[in-house]
Amino acid sequence: MFRVIRGEPTDAEVAALTVVLAAVAAGSGEAPAAGPRSAWNDPVARLRVPLHPGPGAWAMSAWRR
Repeated sequence: MFRVIRGEPTDAEVAALTVVLAAVAAGSGEAPAAGPRSAWNDPVARLRVPLHPGPGAWAMSAWRR
């Protein structure tokens, strides 16, 4: 229930407000499920891969994985 405090709304305006309030009240309150995360937007991809010491480690440090 609601009350108009100021102005003279038309019947169509009151009906539109009623529909919007009913839709908000009927909502489940849950956020939509997120889809699979794109590798292009993955922040982990921006992290550096750790270098492991061993034979050829210095030469391999110039290679990107």
